[in-house]
Amino acid sequence: MATALHAQTEASRIKNFNVKNSLALEGYDPVSYYTGRPVKGKAEFSFVYKKITYRFGSQANLDKFKASPGKYEPAYGGWCAYAMGETGEKVKVDPETFKILDGRLLLFYNFRGNDTLNDWNKNEKGLKVKADQNWKKIVQ
Repeated sequence: MATALHAQTEASRIKNFNVKNSLALEGYDPVSYYTGRPVKGKAEFSFVYKKITYRFGSQANLDKFKASPGKYEPAYGGWCAYAMGETGEKVKVDPETFKILDGRLLLFYNFRGNDTLNDWNKNEKGLKVKADQNWKKIVQ
């Protein structure tokens, strides 16, 4: 039973996370966001965590992720935090438009002059509460 539950969780992750060919963050290094400047990861520093592949810019960042993956995985499966809070929809992101909030990596849609990070900042508290609620419904 525990194995079936574990497999279901991993299947849910693949289904609900923002990945292309099982690669998260369009190949950006999740640890690098915490330095204030996201960088593209390198294939030689790849790590598969619960069936999702992350890439890192260095062995040191890979080691940090391995030590605490939950700390570095993006909130809301890597989907746009603003859209998750506003409508509960999974909307693509610009991996270079982000914010660290309460130790979590939030990503945002930023295309065609529509930077949703600006909208998020106008009502961050309310949107975060709704985004958390909406994400829980998606991953149940």
